[in-house]
Amino acid sequence: MFWLSLGLKLVLTAGIVVSASVVVERAGPLIGALVVTLPVTVWPAYVFLSLDHDAIYLAASAQSGLAVNVANGVFMLVYLVLAQTRGLIVSLLTAIACWIGLAWLAHSIAWTLGGAALANLVVFSVCLKLSRRFREFQVPRVARQWYELPLRTVLVCALMGSVLLLSNWAGPGATGMLSVYPISTSCTMLILHTRIGGRASAAVIANGLWGMLGIGFGLFALSLAILPLGAVAALALALAVPVSWNLSVWFARHHRSLGAAKRRSGA
Repeated sequence: MFWLSLGLKLVLTAGIVVSASVVVERAGPLIGALVVTLPVTVWPAYVFLSLDHDAIYLAASAQSGLAVNVANGVFMLVYLVLAQTRGLIVSLLTAIACWIGLAWLAHSIAWTLGGAALANLVVFSVCLKLSRRFREFQVPRVARQWYELPLRTVLVCALMGSVLLLSNWAGPGATGMLSVYPISTSCTMLILHTRIGGRASAAVIANGLWGMLGIGFGLFALSLAILPLGAVAALALALAVPVSWNLSVWFARHHRSLGAAKRRSGA
């Protein structure tokens, strides 16, 4: 079951991240970011947890994951600010160091579901406000070499495989923490920063904060619904909520862009 879980997560994550890196070059940072922040690693992790554990365990794990999701927002903010002037290594490693410290801190606190949800709303509201001016950077078009897509796939699989193997050896608390580590986002940083530059990569991550907030909504729904509704219905909600949220974000931004274009043409 572990190797089946590992293989499925590797295939899903590699497919999403590599596809999103291509989408970014063609459709811009918003759509690429919303693709990257689909719950492609978080949701399968909880599906496989549900096969081995009861509803109480899954609810507690989702609540812990919701608390740790706060660290994901700070992780993305640190990277996108540093990426304006720093290289990939400094930007990514500093962001990861911040994530590790904040995730352990969040994991050590006895959260209630309401407290974890409130922390997500506060932290992501601040991160979204601070990152607003970095979202609209124009992504340059760069000629792609034949080896780039296979290389991207290998990099994604290597990074995600390392995290998943580590989580298999760790205890249940650390496993719950690692299950919400932003693997897709880290791989996106790794690929895009070297390909299109730090500022363009940061624009994708800034837009991705919306999607990461949606993952938090999905974890909240899972933790809230699993005891009264059961695992199947709760897991369906955990997938439907962030997907619907990302679609809503895209629709709202698209509608606003159309309105701005009409005002400009009328002027």
